[in-house]
Amino acid sequence: MKQWHRAYKKLYIWLFAAAAVAALCTLLRPVRPVMNALARYITTPLKTALARLCALTSVSVAEVLLLGAVAAAIFALAHFVRRLVREKRRGRTVYRFFLTALCIAVTVAAAMNLLWGVNYHTDSFRQRAGITARQGTAAELTALTAYFAAGVNQTAGEVPRDEHGVFAADRQEILDRAAAVYESGWDAFPSLRMATLRPKAFVCSRALTAMDFTGFYFPFTGEANLNVDSPACFLPATAIHEMAHQCQIASEQECNFVSIAVSIQSDDPLYRYSGWLTGYLHTANALYKVDKEAWRQLRNTLNAGALADIEYNNAYWAAAHTAFTDASQTVYDSFIKSSGDPNGVQSYGMVVDLLLGYYG
Repeated sequence: MKQWHRAYKKLYIWLFAAAAVAALCTLLRPVRPVMNALARYITTPLKTALARLCALTSVSVAEVLLLGAVAAAIFALAHFVRRLVREKRRGRTVYRFFLTALCIAVTVAAAMNLLWGVNYHTDSFRQRAGITARQGTAAELTALTAYFAAGVNQTAGEVPRDEHGVFAADRQEILDRAAAVYESGWDAFPSLRMATLRPKAFVCSRALTAMDFTGFYFPFTGEANLNVDSPACFLPATAIHEMAHQCQIASEQECNFVSIAVSIQSDDPLYRYSGWLTGYLHTANALYKVDKEAWRQLRNTLNAGALADIEYNNAYWAAAHTAFTDASQTVYDSFIKSSGDPNGVQSYGMVVDLLLGYYG
């Protein structure tokens, strides 16, 4: 038995080191100065360097790595089953396989904690930007929703549409414009300054749709990845959202705010409209919960093109919804909470509090 365990000494050392890093990051979470220094001087520069390297190709390196990981997992499982059938000492085979799998899982968790989790415990974007989130009255929420509805109506006629009246801008063109739009928000929000890199289209976007994702930031490569199969009207604002994650902002609430605020102040009509529409959708959803009549009256004032976009978006996601969607969102909710945001996926909708604090 001792010889057996000595044979796996390197795996034990690997597991201990990875677990120690994960534990250290977790224990240091309450120490804000340490988290700020770690993010500023180590993790953010590292992720920026990775993003610059990955920017040498238009292909999403994150997607390649994820698909490679799936293929490797399938191959490893098949190899494990093969050895299990052929070898007599099955106990050792099983032990080594699960010990190796545990080492990999803990290493990924430690790396995620180091490269991403620390950002939940640094100075927030709202602190750096001097923005205060607040809840408003029904009247204030109605006024804010009306403000975004007016912006939607003003910009809805400036974007290309198909024969059904639905937003029809070229998705690649949207991604190509993202860096310039993001940079246009630096004057209003200096803390957003970073080395801007164009977000990337995720080829397997149907898989993201099945998980109810419009995009994601991959800290292991520093890339912002976009679901280019989902309705294009929200793609511009989503691009800014994912780029905000590249700038040491972990909170989904804050990234939603950045996507709206930066988009609506830009000179790009595609991004302006997407920002106003995104802001309207969030505020209208909040208003619906407190005053359905006010919500109905404002919705009736919307431009026909905007209504077509909202209806198309609703139909798209409704058609894609399955039990797998619910399961993936449950896992994602747990991931966000374990990273340091107790609100989980609900944090996306909490952007209304920031909008009230800034525009209300």
